[in-house]
Amino acid sequence: MKILFYGINFSPELTGIGKYTGEMAQWFAEQGHEVRVITAPPYYPAWKVSEGYKNTYATEQWSGVTVFRTPLWVPEQPSGLKRLIHLASFALLSILTLLKQWSWKPDVVWTVEPALMCAPAAVTFAKLNGAKSWLHVQDYEVNAAFDMGLIKANWLRGLVESCERWLMRCFDRVSSISGQMLKLAKQKGIDESKIISFPNWVDISAIKPLNDVSPYRKELGISDDKVVALYSGNMGGKQGLEILAETAKIMEQQNIKNIQFVFCGNGAGRADLEAACTGLNNILFLDLQPFERLGELLGLADIHLLPQRADAADLVMPSKLTGMLASGKSVVATATADTELGFVITEEANCGLIVTPQNANEMANAIICLAQDTEARAKYGKNARIYAENRLSKEQILKTFEQDLKELISK
Repeated sequence: MKILFYGINFSPELTGIGKYTGEMAQWFAEQGHEVRVITAPPYYPAWKVSEGYKNTYATEQWSGVTVFRTPLWVPEQPSGLKRLIHLASFALLSILTLLKQWSWKPDVVWTVEPALMCAPAAVTFAKLNGAKSWLHVQDYEVNAAFDMGLIKANWLRGLVESCERWLMRCFDRVSSISGQMLKLAKQKGIDESKIISFPNWVDISAIKPLNDVSPYRKELGISDDKVVALYSGNMGGKQGLEILAETAKIMEQQNIKNIQFVFCGNGAGRADLEAACTGLNNILFLDLQPFERLGELLGLADIHLLPQRADAADLVMPSKLTGMLASGKSVVATATADTELGFVITEEANCGLIVTPQNANEMANAIICLAQDTEARAKYGKNARIYAENRLSKEQILKTFEQDLKELISK
């Protein structure tokens, strides 16, 4: 197959969509498919073009994949309006690169939301060029933008959502990563025959329970008697990171000394989180760590922390969850039982505890409870690993997706 992946984020970005699209493109190339990618220079989650890359048009070869980089505008402090301009800049400036793929004649054009702004060009190009079109929804960015107040002009919502529904119906296939997100696709009027489940995955051979203590403990000077509560990933607006600082503050006020918080990541919300943690002695901050050390980093946790805002429930499924589960450690997440995240944590995987979003007292109590119960942490961690092996295997998920692509192209 000739597969054209089209989206704003790609490897070597270490988190979110860039990580997954990079792994997917590499996997398809390894299977012998011809793979091209139209993307931007890496900038996320730091909101700054990475060292070694220029914000210009460029072509590179990466792991058997031809990658076309397109310039874009990257705001230092992304706000609602700035994000829209940022996304629009890539959508517009990438059209020329997309048109240059005309003579290559891909079998399928695959694009991802976010950024939905790329979808009009992707589906139009595919229809005119005789290719199949596939939209993959990682986040329902339109719903999230309004529900979370990133776009405050609510009078626009009806119009924007109508355009979104029309656009989604133009694709030959629409996929998403969770059951609730697939239900939302149906509610938006997408024909059920077009909707495909395509969950996020994890490389269970690369991320697995450690046989020994994580080397990060010694490097960070964390004593063996401390229970590590780890947040690792993007520090952005959908995570509700303020609860982490509030929880750590409650712990310090209660003079609880056996719990060490480690907050690892970068993003638009990190500066605010660091400011909120000023004066607290039970927190360590780390930048995003190299991918080859991800297993060691996740293995540092005794308890993984997974905050999520209530107004983002079921509009996104945190991609970082897959690595947490594969590491074989317990999880404390902010979610209600009626959300998919809550159901996975408490029922499907049975890997930890959930607490009410934005309730720092509940989160503190849950962490204290697990910190005092070694057997519960071990049970939840074992369950997490079993779930990852049975449901989240990268090889299994991508083989299924490959077959879905072949079936689509054959029609």
